[in-house]
Amino acid sequence: MILVIFGTFGAAIVTTSFGQLRNLPKLFRIILFEKKLDPLPLIDFIYTLSQKSRKNGLLSLEKDLSTIHDSFLRKSIQRAIDGFETTKIREILDIEMSYMHERHKIGSAFFQKLGGFSPTLGIMGTVLGLIHALGSMEDSSNMASAIAGAFIATLWGVALANLIYLPISDKLKAKHQDEVIYLEIISEGIVSLAMGDNPRVIRMKLLSFLLPDQRAGEEG
Repeated sequence: MILVIFGTFGAAIVTTSFGQLRNLPKLFRIILFEKKLDPLPLIDFIYTLSQKSRKNGLLSLEKDLSTIHDSFLRKSIQRAIDGFETTKIREILDIEMSYMHERHKIGSAFFQKLGGFSPTLGIMGTVLGLIHALGSMEDSSNMASAIAGAFIATLWGVALANLIYLPISDKLKAKHQDEVIYLEIISEGIVSLAMGDNPRVIRMKLLSFLLPDQRAGEEG
């Protein structure tokens, strides 16, 4: 267990920078506690903003900024209010989303590395156990148990990889995909709002990001 667990983390840490390792506690919080993003209330909120903007102008949205907790959404609306060209708004948002993609990719890649190293370290543990067992062949009574014990290292390596490390990596990837859709809705919605599109058109456009069962009954 010492070889498999600590060896796996040691091998993964060697391939990871210290700055990335400091983000590990944050990754565990994301896995265990972070709430699932719900795009429907976001679409409703952008739709409401577009109605207000169409009636009173973009500057009227400034009062709503203090009530918005999502920094990406708040900064996007602020750029629209400040009169940024829509191409510039989209360019800035795309850059922010690409950097976010890289940060999330590093997090899931770390656990994917653990899932790759763990079975290998398990095999190494088994080989060491077999060497120890074969070195004690004169004591046949303990040899069978020593060989059986040696294979436990492989079991630990494969089990940790497939039951913990790789599922965590896949869960981080799934959360990343949810956040990408959420941010794309913000990006498209604010750009459309800045262009002065009809609120109903904006709403229909944003609902197209969702699966059919997610937007059932919302397109009316």
